[in-house]
Amino acid sequence: MRRLNWKKAVNKLMQLTLTILFISGLVYGNPKVIINAGIGLAITFAPAIVERKYGLTIDAFLSLWITSAVFFHSLGSFGFYGSIWWWDHLTHALSASVVAAIGYTFIRTIDLHSEKVNLPRKFMFVFILLTVIAFGVVWELFEYLLDIISDMTGLAMPLAQHGLDDTMKDMMYNILGATVTALFGHIYLSETAENFKKNKILQEAKSLITENQE
Repeated sequence: MRRLNWKKAVNKLMQLTLTILFISGLVYGNPKVIINAGIGLAITFAPAIVERKYGLTIDAFLSLWITSAVFFHSLGSFGFYGSIWWWDHLTHALSASVVAAIGYTFIRTIDLHSEKVNLPRKFMFVFILLTVIAFGVVWELFEYLLDIISDMTGLAMPLAQHGLDDTMKDMMYNILGATVTALFGHIYLSETAENFKKNKILQEAKSLITENQE
């Protein structure tokens, strides 16, 4: 009897819930839920698409990690942001940890692929923090832009700012999520970077670059 992978099972359950939220948004005509649940659901399929298209093996925990971030954000748009005070902090920390994980995997893959590149652990830590902080600033500017568009058009937007205090708290929890990933994420992400290194497409690209340099 085949053993059930609980990570994949939870991932599927979250995808099913997002599908239900998306349909509910359509039924009740809630554009905020439609957009958040629809985009979130699409993102959850990204790891499987990457695996199928490029032959990269992505750990089930990393897929669950990504799905959890978009799941809790989409669920928040269904009313939890307003009713549970810490929900926004949770989603920001989770989203930031995903951005940090992607940044770590990217830079670690470069480190593994090139003999001329040697990135110390301290540099990796600083790189992840700066990446998340920069992404957080861009995100807050994007929310501010949506607020302006909402004021000008009267349309409801899927995202919104709630004052300077809220923005500063968002940035703090972004940094918290990034810090946790920078300290402990390598335990799960190093294997993903190793799998990327072994990928045939990346190996061919590396060989092509080496030939051109010679």
